[in-house]
Order: sequence, then C-alpha cells, then structure tokens
Amino acid sequence: MRTAGLIERSRRARRFPHPGKPELTSIDHPNQQWSTDFKGHFRTGDRRYCYALTVADSYSRYLLGCRGLTSTAYELVRPAFERLFREYGVPQSILSDNGSPFSSNSVRRLSKLSVWWLRLNVVPRLIEPGQPQQNGRHERIHGHMKPLVCTRPAANCRAQQKQFDWFQHHHNEVRPNESLHGRVPADLYTPSLRPYPEKLPPVDYPTHFEVRRVRSSGEIRWHGQWFFVSDALIGEDIAFEPVGDGCWIVRFASLELGYYSAPEHKLYLDRPRPAPDLDDHDSGD
Repeated sequence: MRTAGLIERSRRARRFPHPGKPELTSIDHPNQQWSTDFKGHFRTGDRRYCYALTVADSYSRYLLGCRGLTSTAYELVRPAFERLFREYGVPQSILSDNGSPFSSNSVRRLSKLSVWWLRLNVVPRLIEPGQPQQNGRHERIHGHMKPLVCTRPAANCRAQQKQFDWFQHHHNEVRPNESLHGRVPADLYTPSLRPYPEKLPPVDYPTHFEVRRVRSSGEIRWHGQWFFVSDALIGEDIAFEPVGDGCWIVRFASLELGYYSAPEHKLYLDRPRPAPDLDDHDSGD
C-alpha cells in the first residue's frame, strides 16, 4: 500500500521555531509561576560532576529545591520535581531556559518533562535562547548561591548536598531580600492548593474531537496516512478538532500543535491555521 501512494510515512528531521519571548505577566501570588534552571556544573572532590537543579517560586523568591544531580537526564530530573510537587503542590506554570530536559527541538519545543507537566495542567514557559535576563529573578538566586556553595566544592555529591541544603535554608529564612523590602522569602510563600495526584490524570478532550494515540515510532495514523509528530509524545493522546473548510486543529492537552489540511492531505506542525477564505465555500470533503 505504501508503494501505491496510499500511505505517507515521513520522519524528516526539522527544526521548529522558538515560541519567542514569554508573555509578560504580573506575578501576583505564590505558585502562579515557578522557575527552574541548572547552576552550571562543577566537579566535586572525587572528580565527579555535580549539576545543581534549582527551583524557585517567582512571586516570593522562595527556593523550593536545590538538588545536586549527577546529570541533567530526564530520569533524574522528574523524580526531583515529583518530590517538590508532593511537598508544595502543583504550580500553574514553570519558566525555564531551552536546555535539556526542559526543552527539545520537537514540535512546540516539547520534551518528555514538559509533556508530563502539561499532563498535570502545568504550562511550560520558555525564555528566548541566550536571554537569561528573562528569568532574572532566578539568575539572581544563582548569583547569590555561587560564591557561597559552588566555588569550593565538597568532597563528593552527598557532602555537596549538605551545602545546598544550608544555602536553601539561608536563602529562604535568614537573608533579607531587597526586592521583598527586607523580608525573607519564607514570609511570603505558601504551598499550592493544587495537590499532586497519586495517578496521572488522562487528557480529556471534547466528544467532537477525534483522538489518536502517538505510537512508539512517534507517529500517528490519520486519514489513511502516517505522520511523525514527536518522540516526546510517544504513548500520549493527541486530538483533531474540526473547524471547517477541511481543516483540523491538532492539540495536545492545552497546547495547539498545528493543523491538518484535508484538501492538501498535509499535517502542518508548529504553524497556525491560515485565515479561512470567505469566498471559498468548499469544505474540502
């Protein structure tokens, strides 16, 4: 059937555009936005690398976590966030840079980590590449942290974690913060009212959406064709929303991935649907 041209199977590597500068929003309360980053990496006394994962609440500057990891792998970062979600609840959004595992070159810069966040109804937000000032509050925490606990590494990662724990307490409860008018972050932070679910909830779509599960190849089958979507979405359900004129909006959770054009038999990812031609009444069916 593939040779007869009835099935299109395409997995060409491509680069998707960056979403651009994150929308400027007023941060009015705790857990409206968390920010996260790695404070570079350095060798401890045993010559092994230590990667400091930091997570902070953008409103209160409260340092929720400062964890020394042996790499930036998803398999290590996700458990670190799970611990924070269990302790502090789930935020509305998380701001990060474009490094792994927060982002990738996939559609909408999705990674396994950001897909998991979306399943929890957490909006992933990305700063622009090379623009760390767009996450300035977090950068200032790192600036305070570096001379205190990073310039003289401990003997090993376990000993280094004790230094990170000391810094987290010092930052949250001891050191007055100028941007908080002399108060400490612990004075302003309260946990989220959104608890971390024991079981990951399914993505619910309206009944008129057509749902397809992304297969182990990162592909879905739609209208007799195979289309590659993303490795980050393997095992997830995406949905096609009919909007008329032979066009379907493709969605994952709250995120719009692109659209499918029935007249062209093409899936366009990371592209907004073109404005409909008011003079064209052909549905394309």
